[in-house]
Amino acid sequence: MKTVRLRKIGNSFGFTIPKELMEKYNLAEGNELHVVETKDGFTLTPYDPDFDIWTSGFDNTNNKFKNTLKSLAK
Repeated sequence: MKTVRLRKIGNSFGFTIPKELMEKYNLAEGNELHVVETKDGFTLTPYDPDFDIWTSGFDNTNNKFKNTLKSLAK
């Protein structure tokens, strides 16, 4: 487990991510990270959870109307 320390940056707070975690998760300067609140605290992730909801909805629609979409694509 890695530990980070919060630092005051202007009117906000921030922390640094250790280099080995940056490399492990293929993160780079300027990447957006999403804060997802959970019952145990929060999770920091580069993956947008709202996008996952959208893609599952798209997959459901795609499966439901597979034949219709094939016909329209001709």
